[in-house]
Amino acid sequence: MTGKRLLDDCFLHDRDRLRHHEALEILRSRLSAVAKSETVPLEACLERVLAEDVMAPRNVPLADNSAVDGYAFRHADFDEAGGFFRLEQRIAAGHATDATLAPWGAARIFTGAVMPPGADTVAMQEDCEPHDQDGQKFVIVPQGLKKGANCRLAGEDVAEGTTILSAGQRLRPQDIAAIASTGQAEVSVYRKLNVALVSTGDELRRPGNLITVGDVYDSNHFLLKGLCDTLALEVTDLGILKDDPGLVEATLTKAAKDHDVILTTGGASRGEEDHMLTALDRLGTRHMWQLAIKPGRPMMFGTIGDCVFLGLPGNPVAAMVCFLLYARPVMSVLGGGAFLEPQAFKVPAAFEVAKKKPDRREFYRASLRQGADGTPAAHKFARDGSGLITGLREADGLVEIPEDVTAVKRGDLVTFLPFSGFGIR
Repeated sequence: MTGKRLLDDCFLHDRDRLRHHEALEILRSRLSAVAKSETVPLEACLERVLAEDVMAPRNVPLADNSAVDGYAFRHADFDEAGGFFRLEQRIAAGHATDATLAPWGAARIFTGAVMPPGADTVAMQEDCEPHDQDGQKFVIVPQGLKKGANCRLAGEDVAEGTTILSAGQRLRPQDIAAIASTGQAEVSVYRKLNVALVSTGDELRRPGNLITVGDVYDSNHFLLKGLCDTLALEVTDLGILKDDPGLVEATLTKAAKDHDVILTTGGASRGEEDHMLTALDRLGTRHMWQLAIKPGRPMMFGTIGDCVFLGLPGNPVAAMVCFLLYARPVMSVLGGGAFLEPQAFKVPAAFEVAKKKPDRREFYRASLRQGADGTPAAHKFARDGSGLITGLREADGLVEIPEDVTAVKRGDLVTFLPFSGFGIR
């Protein structure tokens, strides 16, 4: 466990149901990083969040070098008619030389090899004509080359002292490659958040077990575990809790002492068998509940001691939507990262919605497909049920319809949130 989870201000609001943007504003303004830092090797830092800026201790590349296989020479010896150069050296990558090229001298050079002193230009080998004369090797270089052609300068990629990456950035493969190019073998990152993952419901069974009429396989566990893995979290599976208020309270009490975050699915409503909400109110503080969105209205946010509680709906579509929109940015900030904003862009709607309830933001599962004119358009999944995992599997992302829109016509521009923008392939 780490330090204080939230600021002292609570998340209470006058309205019974928070609008989407209000919920985001509350989360964004009240959350802060709680994870400690640790130093890890580059091999272990994918999707980890930087705890310190990464500076370049040296130039990258370290010295001027050739970008191609060819011939290095001094451009000052070159004229508009081309050049007839005497071959003096052969330089392969990893074998630098301190021998300076003489006037009208050239070096056979290979990609990545350090330029010989005096040389500043490289001609590609396929453009040159090797030539022997009286036992001396020459090369004919064609006209038209500019000074510095095919030469990579020291510090061209990264100059010594440059800030390559800033604290709070989540490390991608290309970021790790940039760090490695400076020679740094390890970095300071925030420790992984400890997340307790809980499913609830007497009807749930884990795959591999027999079910009878009335039972349901616990798909949400695997859905949420996979989504957590996109954030490099340390997830503890607390299994399936029966609809027993005493068991629910005991499990949450213990989990709050050992974890940074409790992530639950199911039991978020006010039904007689929905014990998560009641347990949260008894054990801690409920900061947020009942959002004006579809799907996902009974999303819960609270604290039990220093542990953050995120209660997602039980229907898989609602659980995934709430994780992406709210739980994902919350856990990113707690883990030292940025408040993750979804990627969004406008596309024409290839569907119609005759009537939508006002004052509620809705998220439809949709796929992008190119029309006959090559323009991509959003195709809405035909069925809206929150229990239909097929829609999640077939969709490329979500279409977001704001509160003030009460109908969608074919061709209207709508906001599309691709799943790839949430780190999901």
